[in-house]
Amino acid sequence: MKKIGLLPKLVIGIVFGIIIGSTGIEALTRLLITFSGIFGNFLGFIIPLLIVGFVAPGIAELGGKAGKLLGITAGLAYLSTITAGILAFLAASIVLPMIITTGAEVTGTGVTITPFFTIEMPAIMGVMTALVTAFLLGLGMAAIKGKTMFNFMNEFQEIINKVITTIIIPLLPVYIAGVFAKMAYTGEVASTLSVFGRVVVLVLIVHISYIILQYILAGGITGKNPIRALKNMLPAYFTAIGTQSSAATIPVTVRQTKANDVSEEVAEFAVPLCATIHLAGSTITLTTCAIAVMLLAGNTLSFGQVLPFILMLGVTMVAAPGVPGGAIMAALGLLETMLGFGEAQLALMMAIYIAQDSFGTAANVTGDGAIAMIVDRFAKNK
Repeated sequence: MKKIGLLPKLVIGIVFGIIIGSTGIEALTRLLITFSGIFGNFLGFIIPLLIVGFVAPGIAELGGKAGKLLGITAGLAYLSTITAGILAFLAASIVLPMIITTGAEVTGTGVTITPFFTIEMPAIMGVMTALVTAFLLGLGMAAIKGKTMFNFMNEFQEIINKVITTIIIPLLPVYIAGVFAKMAYTGEVASTLSVFGRVVVLVLIVHISYIILQYILAGGITGKNPIRALKNMLPAYFTAIGTQSSAATIPVTVRQTKANDVSEEVAEFAVPLCATIHLAGSTITLTTCAIAVMLLAGNTLSFGQVLPFILMLGVTMVAAPGVPGGAIMAALGLLETMLGFGEAQLALMMAIYIAQDSFGTAANVTGDGAIAMIVDRFAKNK
């Protein structure tokens, strides 16, 4: 099983959960949802720690760097991430109501089932408190340029990474199995899967459209052929699909960015930085899926509700790409506090996000090349 990727494991978990729930064996289903309940409470406990562990070192590292190009690159990456989220909201708001009947498609049999027991794990701080703490520590470390706290936070980040890679990610398929077992037992699973199949298609269309838009803009600013530039970046796109990691794709992204006549200095600076802070593809997925989940629950999200969520995503996911599933893990707290997601809704978000994670990563890294082209233009005009 160790050689099987996370997505196949997730699919196995979904199928296993559906089979267990469909059999109607109450004891076995309750056993699975008992585990899911405990695991979900553990996620709630770890989320504030994850935010502090990701965001504080990321801000400190950015603040520790100097130079005009850093500001330009970070600004473009954040602007691109926010723009992607806004375009995803517009596309989802127009298309999803046509393919999802608000609150009517997920219908059950009226049967309910409860876990054998629950274990409460209150978080040591709220999500917003964690964000403020992370900002305070990150900016403080950058300001005093001390090494003691910076080294401590880096080690703390490694601990959180270990928790995610050795506990959360391996057990995630079992957690998802419990969620789908409950939906199968209550008769909701068929309509849910049908809806999310359509959502994945919409997400991929928006990904591709936004990548094309990025290269049209980059080509217009730099005077380069956008079609040729995008064609040069295709090896990075497909490599990211295979690796599911922005960090692991950096060597290929740098090489292909240089093929677009970006200077070596800019390519080797902008691409690794954007691999950490540019998450346009991830933001598209999270925004689209959040709107879909709310529609399934019979609710709609206004632009005024979603915009603060998108703005916070651009900050909260800093450094998250270095961890498998890091973007969705970092976003869980925002989904819960800003959009009011419950445990089942968070589980659905994780399932759909991981199902297309490789394509979101590919959209992220391909966009990195477009940002590097623009940064190179600024560098040459200094």
